[in-house]
Amino acid sequence: MKDVKELISMKEEDRIKLKQNYVKALNDEDFSKFIKKYKIKEELGLKYTSSLQDSCKECKNCSMCKSLLECSNNLPGFCYTPFVEKDMITFSYVSCKYKNKELEDNNYLEYVYLFDIPKEIKYASLKDVYKDDKNRIPIIQFFKEFLKEYGNKEQKGLYLSGSFGSGKTYLIAALFNECAKKNINSAIIYFPEFLRKLKSSFQSDLYEERFDYIKKVPLLLIDDIGAENLSAWGRDEILGPILQYRMDEHLPTFFTSNLSLEELEDHMAVASGKTDKVKARRILERIKQLTESLELIGKNRRD
Repeated sequence: MKDVKELISMKEEDRIKLKQNYVKALNDEDFSKFIKKYKIKEELGLKYTSSLQDSCKECKNCSMCKSLLECSNNLPGFCYTPFVEKDMITFSYVSCKYKNKELEDNNYLEYVYLFDIPKEIKYASLKDVYKDDKNRIPIIQFFKEFLKEYGNKEQKGLYLSGSFGSGKTYLIAALFNECAKKNINSAIIYFPEFLRKLKSSFQSDLYEERFDYIKKVPLLLIDDIGAENLSAWGRDEILGPILQYRMDEHLPTFFTSNLSLEELEDHMAVASGKTDKVKARRILERIKQLTESLELIGKNRRD
């Protein structure tokens, strides 16, 4: 795009064409008011006519909009806005009042680290939890007590086992989001993928960074433990040290699994084709030290 000096020196017929386009655009009352509002001189108006028209259209959309769901702008929740700087105009996407409110309401999400977890889990909320299932009552009571006492005394996490799709991960994510509103950091990791990614980043800074963060984060959910292809390395070099550290530091740790604790112990005993009941028992003892155990059996909410 040509600057103002180039505009002055351009061919007269090109300048006339630009002027005609600009004058034509000014025939639109909304555009004319828009130009006056931003005090845009004719030299700049000639140069940026098309972009100014786009900006005018988006600002008009904003003036009539009643919610984010109604937003018809190119980038929902944002308005393409001009900023006049001497002999040029820059355009930026500026968030609207509805987007600002959404960002403010969801600011707590910065405190929750998700690793390979479905997007809908990010916005899990206790107020949206299905309460039509009596099997959830002990879990909700556990959460209420946990929220009430967090920071006042040492607390255990929860080993939540049960049927596939019953909402185990969603429930604990909802609890973590409530804690995030109190500026408490947490992490939710899908354990099978976490092990795979950690192994692929071995001997890199990313490996140490991920491992150290998960080990020390105030609240941790190890999601779907027992679904991984277990190796001795994953059990003894990753899971074991994480659990030992969190047990020593009294950091609440949560688990979801389709396996009962007894079934998980059998799973942990077999790694790399070998059976090692002693090491499996050691893992299970750490989990029991860290958690209370509850079961959630219910219909598949994912269908």
